[in-house]
Amino acid sequence: MAFLYNISILVYQLLIRISAPFNKKAGLWVKGRKNIWKNLSEKINPSEKKIWIHVSSLGEFEQGRPLIEGIKKKYPDIKILLTFFSPSGYEIRKNYENADYIFYLPSDTLNNAKKFIELTKPFLVVFVKYDFWFNYISCIAEKKIPIVFISSIFRKNQHFFKWYGGWFRKHLKKINHFFVQDISSENLLKGIGINQVTACGDTRFDRVYSITQNVKPFPDIQNFCGDSTIFIAGSTWPPDENILIPFINSGKTNYKFIIAPHLVDKAHISSITEKIKVPYILYSEISAKDFSDKNVLVIDCIGILSNVYQYAHIAYIGGGFGVSIHNIQEPATFGMPIIFGPKHTKFREAVELIKEGGAFCINNENEFYDIIKKLENTNVLKASSEISKKYIQKNIGATKIILENISKYFV
Repeated sequence: MAFLYNISILVYQLLIRISAPFNKKAGLWVKGRKNIWKNLSEKINPSEKKIWIHVSSLGEFEQGRPLIEGIKKKYPDIKILLTFFSPSGYEIRKNYENADYIFYLPSDTLNNAKKFIELTKPFLVVFVKYDFWFNYISCIAEKKIPIVFISSIFRKNQHFFKWYGGWFRKHLKKINHFFVQDISSENLLKGIGINQVTACGDTRFDRVYSITQNVKPFPDIQNFCGDSTIFIAGSTWPPDENILIPFINSGKTNYKFIIAPHLVDKAHISSITEKIKVPYILYSEISAKDFSDKNVLVIDCIGILSNVYQYAHIAYIGGGFGVSIHNIQEPATFGMPIIFGPKHTKFREAVELIKEGGAFCINNENEFYDIIKKLENTNVLKASSEISKKYIQKNIGATKIILENISKYFV
């Protein structure tokens, strides 16, 4: 199995390099790792006391962020080394102020893992959610450096729990502790003999709740919204927009709309605005033009959506007609009903909010209109909003539990 795993890593690297000239994300993946060893050796002092925190992409970064900030607040002298696997996380957060060092993670070959550990010398390693790199895990364990996973979630269909999963299970046993999101994950791990596990929830709840405590105002957006009921569509893709834009064009409500697509390249923004038949304005133009008559605001930049939710009353979250939905905790923390497509079952918060009445799944345009009609009832809208807000509040606290438990490694 080790042979097959290592071959798969090499094949993946090869495919990425072949794709790099034609694919922007692949190109960034390759470019970001160029001169990585030189940069690591020049910038990192191996004698510093440091924690290495690894995240896959932007979503996992948001889960790791409360822990990073908690460590920095309580232990300001400890350095934070933050690594990313994906360009979609690194390129947005490469200047994150609470990490002392930020790099792409070199590919998980045995030589790379040994070299990385030797150059960085962390006293503790934290992997967020489920980015399992088995050569790194082996090298870290050989050096007797503690490893913890936070906000992890496990499902019975994963290879760890299959008859052929022995090699993978062996590596899980090298982890000092798993801080998992739910009891189901805890039971699955204990069922294969891994008892170093605590079910304490998802640190992303702490992150989104903290946004409401330090919310950033956007006066131009607030002026656009006025006293209107605001329907926000966050992280949308074309299949989502094909449902939303006909509704916007229909003029069946007095809502104002904010659309914040997942991709904000010029081509995608143009594809959205070409379909909108009512007055709209781009966020990049909002301060320079009169927008008093506009019904739709299109957010054509990244990095502000989590704060823009403060102005909304109903949210639609994209991705549910593709691979999977995007972050629904961010709108939920501001208290509003949330609508999304069918690809949501991997997210505990989506499943639970549907059961409680704070979220609604749709499979097609007709079901979308049915939910909108339902939410036109003021009492239903208010009740659903309260459910979402309280759901976030009752799930905060994972970061505190993790920090209290890992502090034993800091001495």
